[in-house]
Amino acid sequence: MVLTGRGLVRASCAGQRSRLRGWALPVAAAVFALAMAAYVADLAVHPGRLLGWYDLNVYNHAGLIARTQPGRLYTWQLKPGIKFTYTPFAALVFAAGSLLPWAALRWLMTVLSIAAVTFIVWMTLGALGRRSSQRMVMTLTVGAAALWTEPVLRALHLGQIELLLMALIVWDLCQPDEGRRWWKGAGVGVAAGIKLVPLIFIPYLLLAGKVRQALAASAAFVATAVIGFVFLPDASTKWWLTGYFLHAGNVGDVGSLLNQSLYALLTRVAGGVHAATPVWLALSVIVGMLGVGAAAVLHRNGRPVAGWVTCALTGLLISPISWDHHWVWIVPVLALLVDAAVRASGACRRWAFLALAAAVFALYAGWPYRWTGRLAFVPHGLLGFFVGPHPQHEKYHLHGVQVLSWNLFVLAGVMMLAFATAAAAWALRGRPWARLMRPYLTR
Repeated sequence: MVLTGRGLVRASCAGQRSRLRGWALPVAAAVFALAMAAYVADLAVHPGRLLGWYDLNVYNHAGLIARTQPGRLYTWQLKPGIKFTYTPFAALVFAAGSLLPWAALRWLMTVLSIAAVTFIVWMTLGALGRRSSQRMVMTLTVGAAALWTEPVLRALHLGQIELLLMALIVWDLCQPDEGRRWWKGAGVGVAAGIKLVPLIFIPYLLLAGKVRQALAASAAFVATAVIGFVFLPDASTKWWLTGYFLHAGNVGDVGSLLNQSLYALLTRVAGGVHAATPVWLALSVIVGMLGVGAAAVLHRNGRPVAGWVTCALTGLLISPISWDHHWVWIVPVLALLVDAAVRASGACRRWAFLALAAAVFALYAGWPYRWTGRLAFVPHGLLGFFVGPHPQHEKYHLHGVQVLSWNLFVLAGVMMLAFATAAAAWALRGRPWARLMRPYLTR
């Protein structure tokens, strides 16, 4: 989604390096410390609101069931309609986690998830060519902002595994190609073995010319399914062979405000899933091909980070369910935009990228729940904020600003994908198609 990567000339970076010496690192450290202190203070003032670990509780129960009564894994309900919907392999992972005391498990998940935010920024900037103090300054600055985005706050509140999965994928994709890293891509496959959406990275890797990496990801994914069949055969049969994983309604209300996917947008506009499904299927094919194709073009033109970020955004858009906390992929987006601003050669371009970064942060930020000056956990950020709370029965009767308010994340995602597609088209200007396809013809 951004126009920068390893292949760009770094002359402008050299000019910026001198500006980052001296005061920059202490200021960035102070900003990050302030963001963390605000989070801890909010946690102390509002116990139970900032962290609830609801989804982690589901994971923990599923792990216990997988160890003791595996036949109940996909019939058990925490509450009516609240079931375990991840893969059998994921249940085995959670079974290991369920061996820990509940208090230890929930705080361990929180600490690891917060660490994952800065780790993701660090890896992203490293893949963009940032080194030493410059990388640290930008990591602390972007990490401070990312902590206070609504998707990150929600993921922490729910005890979601999303941040850890993203950290695994980003770490895998940022590994250098040099050396004997035959296993590169396996992290993507393992992540897809827990939640299926990362499967979109496999066709992206193939189109980007990373065939060995795509094969490693595929092999790892298949291995997770085999492990599930070995240890949880009945649950695996239900998950894979009865179409259980194909029913979006198993994970919640498709039309919910918190679902920020194209399917949810169309469902709310059309008045129900039945009317929306045919349009969504056709639109998903188009958006998927466009997004993955643009991601591959960006990768082949020396912008691999922009490529896999574009691929991730495409997955969020075409997935039937993309809860608000799934949009934690906004973290590497912010890193890309800040990197582009620092790298920009002219003041106009620099301020343009900074404005884009500020706009993205504003749209996805965790704003106060009400304009009362109280610092409290924000369940929805700006979703539904412009016109106040929306009763559930109004979701199929939206009009005017309500359409924007209820679809804010997905519409912003569409705009970012359009930006990435334009960047890919610009990279292809004047190039014959034969040159683009030559790596496949000669492989």
